[in-house]
This record gives sequence, C-alpha cells and structure tokens, in this order.
Amino acid sequence: MLCSLAVVASLISLPALAATPAAQLDNKPAFIAGLIKKMTLEEKIGQLRLISIGTEMPQPRILQEIAAGRIGGTFNTVTPSENRPLQDAAVKHSRLGIPIFFAYDIVHGHRTVFPISLAQASSWDMDAIALGARTSAIEASADGIDMTFAPMVDISRDPRWGRTSEGFGEDPHLVSEIAKVTVRGFQGTSAANRDSLMASVKHFALYGAVEGGRDYNTVDMSPMRMYQDYLPPYRAAIDAGAGGVMVALNSINGVPATSNTWLMHDLLRKDWGFKGVTVSDHGAITELVRHGVAQDNREAARLAIKAGIDMSMHDALYLQELPGLIKSGAVSIREIDNAVREVLGAKYDMGLFHDPYRRIGVAANDPADVNAESRLHRAAARQVARASMVLLENRNQTLPLKKSGTIALVGPLADSQLDILGSWSAAGVARQAITLRQGLRDVAGDKVRVIYARGANITNDERIVEYLNYLDTDNPEIIQDKRSPADMIAEAVKVAEEADVIVAAVGESRGMSHESSSRTRLDIPASQRALLEALKATGKPLVLVLMNGRPLELTWEQAHADAVLETWFSGTEGGHAIADVLFGDYNPSGKLPVSFPRSVGQIPTYYNRLRVGRPFVEGKPGNYTSQYFEEKNGPLYPFGYGLSYTDFDVSPITLSAPAMARKGKLDASVTVRNTGARDGETVLQLYIHDEAASVVRPEKELKDFRKVALKAGESRTVRFTLDEDDLKFFNARLQHVAEAGQFAVQIGLDSENVQQAVFELR
Repeated sequence: MLCSLAVVASLISLPALAATPAAQLDNKPAFIAGLIKKMTLEEKIGQLRLISIGTEMPQPRILQEIAAGRIGGTFNTVTPSENRPLQDAAVKHSRLGIPIFFAYDIVHGHRTVFPISLAQASSWDMDAIALGARTSAIEASADGIDMTFAPMVDISRDPRWGRTSEGFGEDPHLVSEIAKVTVRGFQGTSAANRDSLMASVKHFALYGAVEGGRDYNTVDMSPMRMYQDYLPPYRAAIDAGAGGVMVALNSINGVPATSNTWLMHDLLRKDWGFKGVTVSDHGAITELVRHGVAQDNREAARLAIKAGIDMSMHDALYLQELPGLIKSGAVSIREIDNAVREVLGAKYDMGLFHDPYRRIGVAANDPADVNAESRLHRAAARQVARASMVLLENRNQTLPLKKSGTIALVGPLADSQLDILGSWSAAGVARQAITLRQGLRDVAGDKVRVIYARGANITNDERIVEYLNYLDTDNPEIIQDKRSPADMIAEAVKVAEEADVIVAAVGESRGMSHESSSRTRLDIPASQRALLEALKATGKPLVLVLMNGRPLELTWEQAHADAVLETWFSGTEGGHAIADVLFGDYNPSGKLPVSFPRSVGQIPTYYNRLRVGRPFVEGKPGNYTSQYFEEKNGPLYPFGYGLSYTDFDVSPITLSAPAMARKGKLDASVTVRNTGARDGETVLQLYIHDEAASVVRPEKELKDFRKVALKAGESRTVRFTLDEDDLKFFNARLQHVAEAGQFAVQIGLDSENVQQAVFELR
C-alpha cells in the first residue's frame, strides 16, 4: 500500500511547510495568503474535495490522491491507526505538505453513545447537553477526528420526518440555546485544542420544513417565517463560534441550498459575517442536475462554487469540472481562492498547521482496545439519559416501582442493544449497550424477580422490515422472531399473569427514526398494539416504556396504560438510566421539546402557531371556527409537558412595573413550590404573547426557562428579567423590531399550564 507513496515521493521535493518560520505561522492571514500563492490550480481544487472513505475509491488510490494534493479532507475513518497513513501521505509526501482533516458524524456521542438529540432537548438542561458534547469531543479527538457534522439544529414541526430524532425539536429559542452550548461543548475553549472538534452546524437551511415530512423534499416558505422561526438556531450556532456549516439537501423557494447565492453569500457571509468553511451534503452538487437547475455536471459545479460551497462532499465534480470552468472564464480564480482560503482557514483553526498529528498522536500510544470506554464517560451517559426522560402518564402512582415482587418485562425493544443506541450512533458498539432487560436486573436488587418475554416483533409488515434491513446491511435493524404472532403474545400473557406489574418496551426500531425514514403513520405498529391489548386484558398494572425518535400517536396508550415513560433512544447506558427512573432512584424531570399530536391528521401541531381570525376555544364549541370536528382539538401532550413523582405549584406572577421603557428592563417573578413528598426538579417556562402588532403574531413564544431543583415542601422565588430584545420580531419588511403596546407574560410548567400578567411596552 505505502510502496505507491514511495514512487510519488521520489518525484517531488520535500514539503514546503516543513521549514515554515514560527512567526509566519502565527499570522493566520499572511500564512494562508502565502500558501495560496504557492499552490497550483490542481492543488487548490484538491483542497475543495471531501472524500468518503470506503465508498469512493480504494485506500491505495486515496493515498496517491492525497500525496498528489488532490484531497482536502476525509470522513468515516475513526481510529488513529486508520488516519495516520492518510495524514502521512498529505504531510510527508505531498508537494506542499498541507495536512488533511478528518470528519465524522458525531451527533450524540462517539464511542460512548448519549441519548439522541431530541432526547437531550427533553432535559432542558444545558449543563447536561454540554456534558454530552464535551465527552463526545474528548472521545472522538482521541480517535484522530478533527471535525463533526453537528449540531443538527433544523426546526422540526412535522414528526413524519425521520430526522426529527436528530434535532432538538420545534421551538426556535430552545433549539438556539442548545445550539450554542453544543458548539461550545464540541469546540471547548478553542477548536485547536487537542481534545476539541470543530463543529459544522447543519443543515443550512430549513431542512426540517420539507413538505409532507418527506426527506430531501422541497421547502416553500415566506421570508418572515424563515427569519422568525427557522433561521435563529443556525445563527446561534455561528455566533457561538461554529467553524463549519453543512449545506442542506433541500431547495428553498425553488432554489436548492447548494446553489443558493442569497443563502450562502448574502445571508451567511454578508449579513451574518460567517468566516468559516462551508461543506456540501453528501453528493449534493451532483444532485443539482436532478433538481433541474443544472443541465449537466459542468453547470452544477459552476453553480455550487459561485454560490459559495467551499468543499464538495462525496462527488468528483469540482475535480472534473473546475479546471475547464476556469479556462473558459465561467469561474474566476478569485472564486476558487476564496473557497481555498476558507478550507485552509478551518485547518488552521483546528491547529493542523501547527501540528498535523495533534489528535492522531504517535503509533506507540495507540490503544490496544479502541472500543474501551472509561467509567467516567459511562456515568456521564447515564446521567444525561436519566435527565432526558419524560413521564407522560402516572395513574394511581403506578411509578415508581417497588423493589420487591415480580416484574414482567415484555416487548421487542426490551432487550435490543442496537435499537437503544438510536440512529447516528457514530463509533458506538451495540454489544456494549445496556438494554432495559439488563438495566432492570442490575438496578432492581435481590428482592425483585424480572421475567421476560419478547411478545411481538417490531412490525410484521414485510415491506417495512425489508426497507429497514436495507438501511444497514451490516447491522440489521429488525431481527424477526420466526414464531407466530399468536404464540409470542401467548407467551407474554403467561409471563404477565405471573407478575405484579407489566413493563412493556414498545415503539420504533432505531431505523424507523433515521435519515430517509419518513412515515405516513405515527402509531405504534400493529404487531405491538396487539401485544399491548392482550397485556391490558390481564388486568395487571401496565407501564409503557416508549423508545422512539419522534412524537408518536398515543391516544390508545394514553387511555389504557397506567403509566407511560418516554425514553426516546437513550444510548449506551440507556437500560440503567430507564431502570433508575422506573424504580424512583431518579425522579423524572424531562419536558417535551415537541408537541405530540392526537393523530397524523393534526400535523403540523406546534405550540407557537400563528393566530387566526376565527380561533377555536376549548369548551366553547361553535361552527365556523378553526378546528377539526372528528376529535378533540389541540395536542395530546403539549410542548413543554412532563410529569414528576412529586407535584409543583406556581404562584401568580409579580411584575416589577406595569410598563417597560425602550431599552429598559422588567422583572417577572413567581414562587414555585414542591407540594409533594419527594425531592424533584421541574422546568419553569416563560412565554410572551404579543397582544397586537403590525403582522399576525404567534399565540405565544418561549423566551426563557429555568430548571429548578426543590426538596419536598421547599419553595423558591424565581425571577426572570425581560428586555426589549425579548419582544422583538421580524416584520413584513424583515426589520427586527419591538412595537409599542401590550404584552402578556406567561410562566408555568408547560406551554398550556401557565400563570399570566400583562405589561406595556412604551
């Protein structure tokens, strides 16, 4: 393999960077400008290529391409021993010795897998989310990785979209706050640190608003809604210092993001001042032909480079087409240099020019077991997973479970190590994951007998099984039990009849909430519903443990289960974390970052919807109002909802003044009290309602929140401070303004359960 490099090395001089004076290296603009002057056109174009390891070309060819200066970065190699020869090819054998960088999709953990992003958002705990990102960066950088394609901050209001699981929910304020702490967690004090990753925020822009929830679909949206609801999280990530941006696959008002000059130049670079590197999504430049905005590959490459796409991921169009485009004058050398400058700048910011091996290290220090995980990291994953769970129902204090008696554990997800990791589980190894079955046995103690039956397959729909297995041929998503459904249910009922309580782990396989896994239905598959109906018929208390990556339709489950715990996909330590909550060793405190609809027909269901002229008012039925007449209106579970094993009470709001002056401040205070018998945490949420404005405004908007821990019987006064910026919105001219008038401030435990007070902005 490396003999091919020897041939290449014999034809070139020593790398030019080897003798770079330290003083010049410390001046970033001068260093990069000087390097660009030394580069040939072929070497410049090479820096714009991001190669997918294992899919585009065999490794000997990759080594030759790197040594020839025709590759700028790679992704999908995840150990120092894999990455070291690639960096050797760049630094020791290319003409200029420009290092390459190594990227990977580290979304919710690397080797230690944390809960999926949607679950972490349910914690409303910025410290917990930051801990997950920091831990991920430490593990991934130790594997020689420099950049992650995360955080994914697409606002998602259609749960049919499979990538709902990968983002942080429906609300621009909550997602923006998470975007900031995640970027800082990945990058630490500097993206150049040995234990840091450069964050590349995605998918820019509006990917979560695809029509019909169908992946890669079109987005058609007014500029006012873009600016108000969908763009803020990307801006927050960039303002927090994200060094990269991954560009979305969708079109925006008829123009694909990959060729969208307004999006990439006018908004991102000029208005927002972004100075980092932009990367296309996988094969997106080639897809401009299929979008129908480029006649051929040559035009696709021209549109992308002129729009401001610095790096081409997993396609060869820049390599094939840019030389001819330069020669014809269709693309200028200045446009190429601009892109190269950003790529080299990102490498500089990652510290690779100072030390190309800062994350790879030396071979002598490579670990004997690359899958080894520290006890500290597993403890962190368990901590974050517990904080991410949402208690949806708890009739007659069914939970927490007693640490005595017999528990029947049933369901196709109760003992699945692969599914509990969720999608985009990076380098996580399924065999290291703790399932609910193992977690219950580890946490329960000697006085609890746990008996198990699978009870059902995830689904018996052969088409779905075939598709999900196709998604991951090495690790099949769905393992089918070959017994008949009737026999499996009969076994589960027999187990249930021996028990004091039933715990049923049901929901989706991880592949059902994934890229390209959009659904037309949101109910629990029929195979599992049949199991639940049989279990309910036993008369034993029924506790549902949900595993899923999107809001589900749970009207039957709400009506029939004694308790429902939303655990999402909770990661490597998921089984232990779920058991901690079920037995009451941890009091659940999660709140929903997305609304749960009653049915698919209600979609989109999100709390901060725009007001209408004929609103439906609960309890006041009437014709000709904005409603569905077949079922109850409003979500099944609203945004911000979540129960505890204790109860909390929120006092009326006290305002520091009846009015706020321009550039002034106003305090809104409440006293929250733990009225129950257990210590616990809750999330106080502050919403603003604009009474009247120049354009239609939402029913309410989240503006602040606090996670508060209270001992049983304890009370605390919590003060929120509002200023003019909290009242601003984008008007019809896209001006960010706060208009004088009355506002209602609402504080409560979810978006519907609130106290309210009114003040005036003068």
